[in-house]
Amino acid sequence: EMSHWPEYDYIIINHDMDESVAQVQAILTAERLKRERRIGLRDFVEGLRRGR
Repeated sequence: EMSHWPEYDYIIINHDMDESVAQVQAILTAERLKRERRIGLRDFVEGLRRGR
């Protein structure tokens, strides 16, 4: 895996377990918030643009 590190989007170095867990949680949150994963976002934004 170390030889493939440039291919990864995220790198976690396990020096401290609590910190590593927090980093994984941050990655999961970030991935869930990506625009393409937000169901109904397009309609919501269009509603804002129309003043609704």
